[in-house]
Amino acid sequence: MLKKGTKLYSILTGTCPKCQRESMYVNPNPYHISESMKMHDHCGHCGTKYKMEPNFFFGAMYVSYGLAVLIGILIFLVGHFALQLPVKTTFIAIVVILMVLMPWVTRLSRNIYINMFIGYDPNADGGGND
Repeated sequence: MLKKGTKLYSILTGTCPKCQRESMYVNPNPYHISESMKMHDHCGHCGTKYKMEPNFFFGAMYVSYGLAVLIGILIFLVGHFALQLPVKTTFIAIVVILMVLMPWVTRLSRNIYINMFIGYDPNADGGGND
């Protein structure tokens, strides 16, 4: 299912969307907070520039919002209906879980956003500059 060459592979692994050979992030661990958002300027393999324009990743905030809402809805459905938790407890669970997942959600939203603009190229090799 998670096959190289698919957008899902690049999104879930945080690799270059064009060649999918190296991580876009300086530190692969999103929970290393001081380096969580530090990205390489470009791919060391194919040369793809990650920040195509100044403030490019501001658009990822909309993706992040959508992901957070989706996660909140799923937590509510599981907590309130499947586990029969009171509404107040379910909302506390939503807040706590979203806070714990925030670094991961932020990176995932960046991965989704850049993959909306750059596609996989199996022939990508050194020298490219999208």
